[in-house]
Amino acid sequence: MSIRIVRLGEPRVPEEGVRLGTVRRPPRGVKKEDYARLDYFDLWLPDLAPSAELVSLALSEPFTEERWAKFVRGYRREMKQPGPERLLKLLALLSHQTHFSVGCYCEREDRCHRSILRELLVEQGAEVR
Repeated sequence: MSIRIVRLGEPRVPEEGVRLGTVRRPPRGVKKEDYARLDYFDLWLPDLAPSAELVSLALSEPFTEERWAKFVRGYRREMKQPGPERLLKLLALLSHQTHFSVGCYCEREDRCHRSILRELLVEQGAEVR
């Protein structure tokens, strides 16, 4: 059993399980009832998305190493809040019981919060593919 980190909107893989969208906003122009059918997510979980301020930082200009490091620090700080921290622990525990996936829309995982989310889940003891 494990968690798969995915790009939302890409086709699902066998045994991926429930897909959680850890994004600030649902996909534009897509009806709520079509989110799962179009491989976005089965459940929207914005509690694990970066804050609006961090999303603005990410989208304002291309990342430099310094800007990326600032984003990483900010996102990690946000995920230490009680609500997100409990969710990370829950997902880590569930990863030993069932397959599921978490994801974001970003094209490059290495410059997306989902790469940090992967690290945070592993730090909580999650099984991550």
